[in-house]
Amino acid sequence: MNVADLIAALELPPGARVDRRVPKTLLVEHGAPTAADKRRINEGIAEVRWVATLKPTTIGVPALRDDVREYLEIAVLSAALRAEAKVERLAALIHRAVPYPVFLIVAEGTRLTISLAHKRRSQGEARATVLDGELMVATLTDSDPVGLQSSFREALSLARQPRADLYQLYQGWIDTLMALLAARMTGVFAVAASPDQAAMRREALRECVRLDAEIARLRTAAAKEKQVPRQVALNLELKRAEAARAAALARL
Repeated sequence: MNVADLIAALELPPGARVDRRVPKTLLVEHGAPTAADKRRINEGIAEVRWVATLKPTTIGVPALRDDVREYLEIAVLSAALRAEAKVERLAALIHRAVPYPVFLIVAEGTRLTISLAHKRRSQGEARATVLDGELMVATLTDSDPVGLQSSFREALSLARQPRADLYQLYQGWIDTLMALLAARMTGVFAVAASPDQAAMRREALRECVRLDAEIARLRTAAAKEKQVPRQVALNLELKRAEAARAAALARL
């Protein structure tokens, strides 16, 4: 799958397409809080394109305005990175630079990464927006089963997302990304059926990732340990961590 295939999977209406290059100077001006980040943008990004703008007049989904956020449109962007660029950091900088929620497709060579992040009004700066929570990131890989890849592509379609308002539509794409990450652990692709289930899944994914790292650490430590009592203690910790991971996996 390449960037064009992924954009096609979204099934965006022609009237929403923009296909315009985004100058890196805009990203530097609005998305780089430090000199190091400015260098990352200038040296790590080859090109950013504004693929489409999704708003009530282009897709027929109402905007959302409340005390926390204002979702007037969703931007679909693609970014081509140079080799060795820090994908997640550059993705975060692009999300910060755009005042709207962004569906971002990042290409580094043949590797594709999708990232999404909700936005909210800044509490310290009038008319500014900030990221609302962490980025949801998934790297697409050919090692995924063909059936999983197909299910994910079908679930990305704009027509399959909630249409109550632009916030709910964007959340639908976040839930689709979570379904992919969960399916890699469970073998079953299923988009969350409710906001409560989506929240539980997000927490379970976070817990699985944390416990995977802990299990790897304990296995390494147990293999290196020479003292039998300490080996026994480490193996008990390992069993508890594996049981906790199994419980988190069941919540996916």
